[in-house]
Amino acid sequence: MPDPANPEILPPSRGPRGGAARDLVSDENLDLLAHLLDDWFRIPGTSIRLGLDGLIGLIPGLGDLLAGLASCLLIVAAWIRGVPYVTLVRMAVNVGLEIAVGAVPLVGDVFIIAWKANRRNYALMARHLRQPHRHTGRDWAFLLGLLGVVLVILLAPFVVLVVILIWMLHSL
Repeated sequence: MPDPANPEILPPSRGPRGGAARDLVSDENLDLLAHLLDDWFRIPGTSIRLGLDGLIGLIPGLGDLLAGLASCLLIVAAWIRGVPYVTLVRMAVNVGLEIAVGAVPLVGDVFIIAWKANRRNYALMARHLRQPHRHTGRDWAFLLGLLGVVLVILLAPFVVLVVILIWMLHSL
């Protein structure tokens, strides 16, 4: 019997193994996708791991966009599985940050290998599926902190301009 407090997004399966849609967004498949994208290969002689996301990102211009699209598969799967919207936004921020910083040549590629947005997103999704509503406060705090940082970055030039104008007026 379905739990009304935790409704299913996908229809119940028919048959002993489950439906094809349920299998596509299973924990095993999504964990494999995150592993493939973020840490499939190990650089010989080191403990550094990278995945297709880091390799595709080496292609100038188009690589970061393609890697970002592949990363969106985890977000769509989390949405299908009923993860709260605040967590979906946090997952989208992880991917957006990876795409934005990944666009910077070389530094961005190192960031992609270190950031591992897909691993982070899989962990966020799994956490919310195991304990719904327990961690949404942390997600809100993360997003509000990020918003604060963005506002500081956007307002900093205006503050500097006002300080310069005040300094110029006092020096006259």
